[in-house]
Amino acid sequence: MTPLLHLAAEQKSADVTDWPDRIGWIVGLLLFIALVYWLMRQGWKWRGTLQGDLPPLPSAPSEPGPAKLELSGRYHGSTTAGQWLDRIVAHGLGTRSRVELTLTDAGLDVVRPGATDFFVPVDALREARLDKGIAGKVLTEGGLLIVTWAHGDKLIDSGFRSDHAAEQAEWVTALNDMINTTITTEGTAR
Repeated sequence: MTPLLHLAAEQKSADVTDWPDRIGWIVGLLLFIALVYWLMRQGWKWRGTLQGDLPPLPSAPSEPGPAKLELSGRYHGSTTAGQWLDRIVAHGLGTRSRVELTLTDAGLDVVRPGATDFFVPVDALREARLDKGIAGKVLTEGGLLIVTWAHGDKLIDSGFRSDHAAEQAEWVTALNDMINTTITTEGTAR
């Protein structure tokens, strides 16, 4: 047994860390991550430039009327209607944020702390439904409140998720009733 102990005592382990190589790899990895982030940022800006023909977002009227419904939750973004992966980033519509929705006789007021607020007039509302996803966010079936509205010559789907998911169905009913009433009123006025 002594020869085995003697052999083990004589061997020297190799250096575990080669600091210059390790630092070089870390710096290279950080530069690569920075490049990917910069390219993603440039793509986001380019998409906003391509959507530059979208008119400015309407703001809420000074007297919108009493609130029919209110909702607190998250705004998950807007897309071209019917194309849930075609995100709209112009005018801050692609920015996720907290949201306070208020439905009045005048329309839908979307207040987003830290992002651009906007207002959807009642005559611009087209449809409300529960769905499972919008660009960058997929949930279980019925997890998102999707509101379709017209802005300029474009139909837009905006996705919201309430802090209390059970109230989203009430929003769909109220919005669709309001849309149908508006269509009926406009149809009889002509």
